[in-house]
Amino acid sequence: MEIKLPEPKIKGEMSLEEAIYRRKSIRRYTSEPLTLSELSQVLWAAYGINAWGKKTSPSAGARYPFEVYVVVSSVESLDPGLYHYDGKRHVLKLIRKGNLREELACACLGQKCVATAPVNIVVAAHYERTTSRYGERGIRYVHIDAGHMGQNIYLQATALGLGTVAVGAFRDEEVKKVIDVEGEPLYIFPLGKPAE
Repeated sequence: MEIKLPEPKIKGEMSLEEAIYRRKSIRRYTSEPLTLSELSQVLWAAYGINAWGKKTSPSAGARYPFEVYVVVSSVESLDPGLYHYDGKRHVLKLIRKGNLREELACACLGQKCVATAPVNIVVAAHYERTTSRYGERGIRYVHIDAGHMGQNIYLQATALGLGTVAVGAFRDEEVKKVIDVEGEPLYIFPLGKPAE
């Protein structure tokens, strides 16, 4: 099953400078669901397509080593479940129905931000996409690329009045069992409306 996401906006109400100024890690969220438009906008900023037909976050050698998954708990007009984000087509593909948030939180050492967020974005790395060109140095490039994507998520969330935090503390094998997809989980971003 595919869900066509609302078209991303390329002009917002908050300037880039203000988003940089206001950006911070937010770990507490209200129980209010996200809108499909809010989720769409953050996913586009993370790994959608820009004006030049490239991904919105830079990648060494344009290798684009990531797949982006979304653990949805509470989004208007969207069933709870695990989705894959296809940035080229700007669609979500349902992988599995069901609320996986608690399981994901357990794999993330019980972090409350993961357990309470209406959405958790999971970034899975495919190192071979980059190391096939750059050898072992490609591992470093993948991590640099992840930082680019993370900053896009932070800034877009801030511009929308949402909160997020970069989560790197988790048990890799347990996260893999929860999402059950190929790739190495590298980054998790809980996303919600700030309670702070």
